[in-house]
Amino acid sequence: MTEQRKLMGEERRSRLLQILKGTTTAITGSELAAKTEVSRQAIVGDINLLKARNEPIIATSQGYIYLKQADALPLFEKTIACCHLPDEVESELNLIVDHGVTVKDVQIEHPVYGNLNAAIMVSNRKEVKQFMERIASTKASFLSELTYGIHLHTLSSTSREALKEVENKLKKAGFLLDA
Repeated sequence: MTEQRKLMGEERRSRLLQILKGTTTAITGSELAAKTEVSRQAIVGDINLLKARNEPIIATSQGYIYLKQADALPLFEKTIACCHLPDEVESELNLIVDHGVTVKDVQIEHPVYGNLNAAIMVSNRKEVKQFMERIASTKASFLSELTYGIHLHTLSSTSREALKEVENKLKKAGFLLDA
């Protein structure tokens, strides 16, 4: 649905929340800008204002997501420590999502900046592919390249068994950091 007029301030932020709450997939800043007839930069500002009001919006490599409260099944989370080369990122992510597990983020401990955390939010191979394409098209580096491949992931699943199985598969593949 396209808007007939440019939305201003609070009305636009209210519309952004409505759009984000009404979708189950990530939506880009450019898409939100088109829907509200403002610049992408205005959307970035609006999203920051909404986040400052404790709206559970996260920015991922695929776009913005409104984190809804779990409707039915409980989610289990686990943080894992990994170490691998940049050319193994796609294999690592695919191994995880192939077990029905979501990769929520990547975290590193930088020697100057301390803990750095970036949302990934990939749950299937299509999202992994989009993430990898975005990295390639922007010529961005993986955060783990700043720490010689060492990084953490927060994983989530509706099944504890799936998390355990993923951990075992990652260990077998040589992606887990040895203790």
